[in-house]
Amino acid sequence: MEAVILVVLLVVLVGGLLGLASSIRIVQQYEHGIVFRFGQVQRGGQLRPSAVRAPGITAIVPVVERMQKVSRQTVTMGVPGQDGITQDNVSVRVDAVVYFRVIDPVKAIVNVQNYGYAVSQVAQTSLRSVIGQADMQELLGERAKINTRLRAIIDEITEGPWGIRIEMVEIKDVSLPEGMKRSMARQAEAERERRARIITADGEFQASKRLAAAAEIMSQDPAALQLRLLQTVVEVSAEKNSTLVMPLPVEILRFFERAAGGLGRSREGDEGEKARLDLGERLAKAEEELAKAAEASSALESPEDVPPVIGLDEPKQRDEPQAVESPSAEQQGIAGGDRRPGADPETGA
Repeated sequence: MEAVILVVLLVVLVGGLLGLASSIRIVQQYEHGIVFRFGQVQRGGQLRPSAVRAPGITAIVPVVERMQKVSRQTVTMGVPGQDGITQDNVSVRVDAVVYFRVIDPVKAIVNVQNYGYAVSQVAQTSLRSVIGQADMQELLGERAKINTRLRAIIDEITEGPWGIRIEMVEIKDVSLPEGMKRSMARQAEAERERRARIITADGEFQASKRLAAAAEIMSQDPAALQLRLLQTVVEVSAEKNSTLVMPLPVEILRFFERAAGGLGRSREGDEGEKARLDLGERLAKAEEELAKAAEASSALESPEDVPPVIGLDEPKQRDEPQAVESPSAEQQGIAGGDRRPGADPETGA
């Protein structure tokens, strides 16, 4: 009898230990436990007390209660690529990534079956809707705006009814048709070429302005052009070349020609002025001598008898014929001052 009682007690003890072990639950730090008592979480339209268990060790009543754990971690879910036509009629394929987490575990368990799959389907349909409302340039260049719009659409559907908050949505890739890629490549190449031409033209314009300013400064001093030429020769000769070929502009030759011609003309003008002054003095002396000769002798037998005139009978120079012819005519006029009409011009008779 005692043995039977001992066996019964042993069975009860083992059953109690098994029941206690089955009633103890461990909730991880990133989880929340939802306890269903007779399949109910809410009572009277409100959440039953102790229906949501915090992380740690907890116990439930075996057979009466059942606990389901819900992760509160952020879930990363890839959205498969979706084909669509943009607002400007361009076929594209877009895939994205959705980051979400459960903020109300009761709604995530009670209101929706397999909330992860539900979020994936909502994300796909919302992505196709956003593709149809945007144009290609917006998809490529304004992804932050598309991400914000897509997050707002998904979060509006999931947060209130399902207790799931969409933390972030990122468009991962936008695939374009090959023809569109080639067209965009040609467009980008043409744009780069246009910018390069504009930059080159701008550089030439600035260089021309600088050259015009330099030419204006150098024109004030003609020697600056020659100094610049010599400086160029020095720069070229610094390369240690055995042969130096340097083109000489025609303007430089004309410059030196004008400079030399102006200097020669100035010297010739000074010499001519001096010669004119000397000739005037000689002519004045000659007139004085002629006046004296006319007073001394009123008539001469022949032109050869005219005495030499100082200043006119000097050795012949460049302008001697004009200086000699003019006094000779005056001497002949003086010598023939008393000639009668019809007299011989050679003898004076």
